[in-house]
Amino acid sequence: MTETAYHILGEERPGRWLVSCDHASNRVPDWLGGGSLGIAPEDMARHIAYDVGAAGVTRRLAERLDAPAILSDFSRLVIDPNRGEGDPTLLMRLYDGTIIPANRHADAAELEKRMAALYRPYHAAYAELAARRPDTVICAVHSFTPCLRGRARRPWPVGILYSHRDTRLALPLIAALAAEGLNVGDNEPYSGHLDGDAIDRHALAPGRPNVLIELRNDLIAHEDGQIAWAERLAPVLERVLAASGL
Repeated sequence: MTETAYHILGEERPGRWLVSCDHASNRVPDWLGGGSLGIAPEDMARHIAYDVGAAGVTRRLAERLDAPAILSDFSRLVIDPNRGEGDPTLLMRLYDGTIIPANRHADAAELEKRMAALYRPYHAAYAELAARRPDTVICAVHSFTPCLRGRARRPWPVGILYSHRDTRLALPLIAALAAEGLNVGDNEPYSGHLDGDAIDRHALAPGRPNVLIELRNDLIAHEDGQIAWAERLAPVLERVLAASGL
């Protein structure tokens, strides 16, 4: 089975940063339900299928940092690359009120098929790119919906997520963004540590400095917002990394 699991941009760029986007795409491969998970197009355009706007921010942020980027090329509903291999949410059957028909009865063989075609190639390429230089710093870009169904509206335009195992860049980044007048989510809208997730695998385990940036997706749904946030974030990231001495 020939499959595209990821895109790498600017592999030759010399910067220390590696910018990643685990949920860049809502694509469903043709071999899975003819390219459909059995849910409505409007659901495939929601945050449940991918991180709206995150790919555009990733591309522009990587350019601004003169750094490479890796972006997934499959929907998180097909299989979630930001989960550990044993995580029960690796293959979601229900997400924010939407049942995923193609996943309801997926067995171990189906899970393994998706792992082999998409999940493992993505992580193999990620690991290779991260190892291109010994002092790589990882910046993961995600986005979040302003409001889950039936929940309160989330007030933060940006959140910085991190693990208790490594706060070296995250806490100074939160302080730097707050100093610019932003309401910054400190491990909001959810906790930044999940065993086996992409940061755990490619940053925490090998000891690489890292940050995970969550942007509210209504702010980056269009190109102008993506450019504006990349331009806003890049100098702060550079400044925080320089001051850290890492």
